[in-house]
Amino acid sequence: MWCNCGIFARNRASKLYPVSIKTLNGVKWGYIDNKGDIIIKPQYDYAQDFQDNGLAVVEINGKSGVINESNNFVIEPKYETITGFSEGLAQVVDNGVFKVIDEEGKVLTPKGYSYIGSYSEGRAVFYDKNREGKLLYGYLDTSGGEVIPLKYESASNFKEGKAVVKIRDNQYAMIDLNGNILKIYNYAFVGDLGDGLLAFQESTGGNFGYIDESGKIVIVPQYTGAQAFKEGRAVVNTSEDFKNKYGLIDKKGNFIIKPEYNDVNLLGEGMVAVGKAIDPEKPYIGSKYAIADINGKFLTEFIYNNVSEYKNGLASASDDKSTFFIDRTGNRVKSLPMLSGGGTVSMDENLIKANIDYRVSYLDKTGKVIWKQNTIIPLSDKYKIIEEKFKPNVNYLVYYPQVQGMDNKDVEKEVNKKLKELSQVKNIGSDVQLDYNYTGDFLIEFFKKNLAVLELNDYQYYFGAAHGMPTKQYPHINLVNGRFYELKDLFKPNSDYVKVISDIIGEQIKNDDKYSYLFPGAYKGISANQPFYVDENNLYIYFAPYEIAPFAAGFPTFKIPFSEIMNIINTQGEFWRSFH
Repeated sequence: MWCNCGIFARNRASKLYPVSIKTLNGVKWGYIDNKGDIIIKPQYDYAQDFQDNGLAVVEINGKSGVINESNNFVIEPKYETITGFSEGLAQVVDNGVFKVIDEEGKVLTPKGYSYIGSYSEGRAVFYDKNREGKLLYGYLDTSGGEVIPLKYESASNFKEGKAVVKIRDNQYAMIDLNGNILKIYNYAFVGDLGDGLLAFQESTGGNFGYIDESGKIVIVPQYTGAQAFKEGRAVVNTSEDFKNKYGLIDKKGNFIIKPEYNDVNLLGEGMVAVGKAIDPEKPYIGSKYAIADINGKFLTEFIYNNVSEYKNGLASASDDKSTFFIDRTGNRVKSLPMLSGGGTVSMDENLIKANIDYRVSYLDKTGKVIWKQNTIIPLSDKYKIIEEKFKPNVNYLVYYPQVQGMDNKDVEKEVNKKLKELSQVKNIGSDVQLDYNYTGDFLIEFFKKNLAVLELNDYQYYFGAAHGMPTKQYPHINLVNGRFYELKDLFKPNSDYVKVISDIIGEQIKNDDKYSYLFPGAYKGISANQPFYVDENNLYIYFAPYEIAPFAAGFPTFKIPFSEIMNIINTQGEFWRSFH
């Protein structure tokens, strides 16, 4: 539904930009030119940026493929995922395993692996289990071959022909591109190479310091956390508890920014974002950021919610109300657009791409909108669904549906009131600091005759939790009388639909290996008001995460054709006749 975009788009040969529209069949993606004209009509379930090689990854019917700028598939949509190309190669997931392909789709790896990273300097980290079942790391070359076989307990990307690997407990090494050992480090931990230095721990659980490439201790262990050096600076933490004390040091260990902050981020081009905890007693809630330079000079107050890395003297930043560009003084660039809402802005030589409140739009540099996603979705000549936005708080955002076109306006008003309630549109104070982040959105799942089936989905994440919790529900609305149907309304009054449906799903689980991910014995049947949705020919029954399967399984869903249960469907009932 929304784009997971990089902060700043690369200058690329293509001048096509991915855009989305809401339709009767969900959100569809296509491409526009820099004038806002549709060049590739929205038809994909998702579409990524075109890369420097003139190729873009798209998704359709749950599979990923690659198209060129003429909208021809260079790689057919047959993979579970495809990464972006690096050094002319991409990683694909095929039947649960990673492989490497070239720009023509040729598979280069003779077998699949548990994981393959992106290429850097002609090498890609991969890992898999050896014959004894131990997970080990190695490196592939650009032909897909194992130039360095599985033998490390961990491995990093190559930088300037060097990479740090873990050989065994308390032993790390720096290797060259062919796996030759350049130096052995007999320490509990050694981090990535940065500016000729490496973070290290002498013993497990001990403090961090820095060594040079020869293994000589340059900064004695004294930090509880230490990141790689960049531009002669490194972010370190001195906290002994959950309250962070991040600071910035030089290569001699001198503090350039004192270790007293909730967060410090190196932004490139000599710039730093320094974060103070919004709530010092709950640092996991997040930070307000000030901009400083790498010499420790603070340029702004603590006013930003997030700041991107700098590129060509500009960064994206947002506060509680707006998103905009800032320059290297840390202040907003008033000659460039400022947009209401939170997110990121990026720019190439033609357009500004704005990913604001989970909606992608494009503007020219004067602020004129070239493209934005539609907020009116026609169902028919008579009925429409209007997208409304509710954002009372920086941590609370809901896009919710409102019906338009019903003959009885009083009924329409009641329908829309209920849709707002179901969408969690409620009174939230603008200045209240929530302990969670909440987002809600909707799709049109099905429409025929008088029946509209909407998908309301949301995601609630409590700050500091391992992950958030998604929920979804499907209002089934009769657009003539305004009635919201329940599962029982589909069946004859005296039919034992709970047992019939429960038994059908039980047989599916028993006879289909695709349900092997379910918790053993967790499925006990459905409830009378089991969550469901319909399309023209099928009933779908679904369960919430953790209910009968692991969180990663999402919402386990079972498809039951109406043809299998016609004997219990009330074909003369209002629900059935609303769409048949």
